[in-house]
Amino acid sequence: MKLLFAGAFALMASLSYAQVVEPTDSTKVQHENEDVSLGETLIIGKGVIDLADDRKTPIASTTISKEVIEQKVGGNDITQAFVNTPGVYVAGQSGGFGDSRVVTRGFDQSNTAFLFNGQPINGMEDGKVYWSNWSGMTDIANAVQIQRGLGSSKLAISSVGGTYNFVTKATEKKQGGFFSAGLGNNEYYKTTLGYNTGLINNKFGVSVMLSHWQGNGYNTGTKGQGQTYFFSFGYKPAKNHTINLLITGAPQWHDQNYSKSISNILTYGRKYNNNVGYLNGKLFNERRNYYHKPITNLNWDWDINEKTSLSTVLYASWGRGGGTGPLSGSGTTSAAVDPTTGLKLIQDKYDAQSAAGGKASYAIRESVNNHQWYGMVSNLNHKFSDALSFNAGFDLRTYKGDHFQQLANLMGGDYVTVTSNVRYPQGYNVSKTFSSNPWKSLNDYAKSSADKWSYDYSERINYGGVFGQLEYAKKDFSAFFQGSVSNQTNQRWDYFNYDAANEKSKKLSHWGYNLKGGTSVTVAENHQFFVNAGYYSRQPYHDNLFMNYKNDVNTNAKNEKILGLEGGYKFKTRNFWANVNVYYTTWENRVTGSSTEVTANNQSSYPTAALGTYVYFVNQGVKQEHKGLEVEMSYKPLRDLELKGFASLGDWKYKGSTISRVYDENQNLLKTTTENINGLKVGDAPQTQFGLGFVYRLLGGFSLDADYRYNGDLYSSRTTAVAADTSTAGSGNLKLPSYNLMDAGITWNYKLTNRNRLSLRLNVNNVFNHVYITESTTNYQANYKGAATYNGINVNNLVYFGYGRTWNFNVKITL
Repeated sequence: MKLLFAGAFALMASLSYAQVVEPTDSTKVQHENEDVSLGETLIIGKGVIDLADDRKTPIASTTISKEVIEQKVGGNDITQAFVNTPGVYVAGQSGGFGDSRVVTRGFDQSNTAFLFNGQPINGMEDGKVYWSNWSGMTDIANAVQIQRGLGSSKLAISSVGGTYNFVTKATEKKQGGFFSAGLGNNEYYKTTLGYNTGLINNKFGVSVMLSHWQGNGYNTGTKGQGQTYFFSFGYKPAKNHTINLLITGAPQWHDQNYSKSISNILTYGRKYNNNVGYLNGKLFNERRNYYHKPITNLNWDWDINEKTSLSTVLYASWGRGGGTGPLSGSGTTSAAVDPTTGLKLIQDKYDAQSAAGGKASYAIRESVNNHQWYGMVSNLNHKFSDALSFNAGFDLRTYKGDHFQQLANLMGGDYVTVTSNVRYPQGYNVSKTFSSNPWKSLNDYAKSSADKWSYDYSERINYGGVFGQLEYAKKDFSAFFQGSVSNQTNQRWDYFNYDAANEKSKKLSHWGYNLKGGTSVTVAENHQFFVNAGYYSRQPYHDNLFMNYKNDVNTNAKNEKILGLEGGYKFKTRNFWANVNVYYTTWENRVTGSSTEVTANNQSSYPTAALGTYVYFVNQGVKQEHKGLEVEMSYKPLRDLELKGFASLGDWKYKGSTISRVYDENQNLLKTTTENINGLKVGDAPQTQFGLGFVYRLLGGFSLDADYRYNGDLYSSRTTAVAADTSTAGSGNLKLPSYNLMDAGITWNYKLTNRNRLSLRLNVNNVFNHVYITESTTNYQANYKGAATYNGINVNNLVYFGYGRTWNFNVKITL
């Protein structure tokens, strides 16, 4: 309990006096037959947050309220709040705290835009988003708007699958605060404390929220712990100016679980984790992620006059941390596995090295990703009339990333030897180790080349874009046209594979652009029709411009070409609404990636990679075609009863051939092949989904809710070239069994005084404890090597099973 309260750590606040006034019509978003007002959440950079207006903006969108986020997420990532949205699939939860992923219309996170109060948060090197860095989002998000398709953002961002706008809640007018505490399965708990000063002399205010969480994780050896801090300082120097300074961060560490063979899961149990063994009497996981990414924003909103306003956001983030794993190469070997328990014999290896001393044959390394990211987004809005408006602005970003490996634990040995550093041909010994504590990672990392292992390089990415939008919006008709042009430069410095004279790569420059337009018409108030279209020419990500993790320029890297077409219809009456959307998206010159563990079944394909390590696939020149139908609806037969439903049907396929490269964990190129993938299904997300749910508000402040969802036509994330002999390791697609889940919850709200409220919430996820596979990283066919099958799936396939029944309980007191 001492730790429970001592950890009342980190998160939330935001303040802008523009939120004290009533929201305008242009900042309301319709959802579930209620007005979810976002006017009071546009706390910073109002002009750069592109939210869809349900009555005007011609795009497909779903808005998730703060109430839903607080109730549904519990001890999960905020992505749990998205699971009942059409076209959206959440995977990766079984990896550990913060390891979930979101796939939208069949496109992964690197091809979906995520915005934090209008600020892009996708990684500039590869477009990825790691939710472990954003564990506090559950507490600070007042609403999340999911715009499927190209979205309404004016920025030239990767919104192919969709755009997720996270909008933080505004500071309260009145002084006050709250305290909440939560418990969950596997010894999970979380405490959160928030306080608002209220408006001081109508000029200044502060909001603060701090939280701490920790838990043992659902699977064996997936313990995690973290904090979040969020401070916001608002100042209104004049009637038409608002300034806000925001500082937030979410330092965390969590042990990880990777995909493993079905045969091992059947032998050792569904919670089996092949990264784990015992050390000094405690579970020890070779794979731990740790990271600390402080973020600061300085925001200025200026209402120049009644028709013109300027909004500017300056932001910066400094990421520090990485991931651990067993050292491979230069004579090092991993710990053996106990055939009886499946656990690694880490203690045996440690004791042997401690007794012998000297060079370690087994050690734990850290792959470090340190970066500095600075940016500025500014938007000028001018209203020519009540119906016609124009926006213009710019988006500037600069990013520098440093990547290297250092030692975390010598596991009883004294040193390891580096022999592959070009600058030290005679080799050298490394003995210094570094902590995996995320707070220490801000400054405690290898700064000398003598302390680095395997690789050491830096990257610089500079980006500049200008954008504009013309919009005409009347009550029953709207139309818009957007366009942007951008330039991106990329350069690399390698301090490991080159001498000092040749460490710098060529500086690459690429132009890109996007065009979007759409129109919406409302007929007889109840019927709304919309269409939109867009074309992107997007620069390749940095990681795709340089080959073999060296300064070799990839001459085949070209701009990715994306075409999106969409249409929709909405019907709305007093107690019922329904949305229907159809879409068609093509994508050329894409680059995709996947990974898999090296096992006895596949090591012959990667003879230089050690058993138990991972190999990574990069597929270039991929073309995809995605088309589908989405339905979302809500019906209130009674004032206190709401029925909900959604469905999505997709047809996502690859076209043509691709060049596939395979790398080991030390970024060495193992092989290159050309693969025919024409007609194969895009995997990693179900192409058929539907769900039903209800919320029933009872007397006495009680409410019940439940959600059922079905996921089908789900294929492996690993696609292998089409081959005539289907008994080969994995030609074509591996289709996984469909599955369905039920989540339920109960809430009780009680008014203690006119100012104070008490809220209790209990969640039970996967109520019926259904056993299911969420994803597979291989595609061994059923008859491959004559292996046994599980639900029709070859047991040699490496998969993730979903969680069984889980629960969480939360109490919140508003003061």
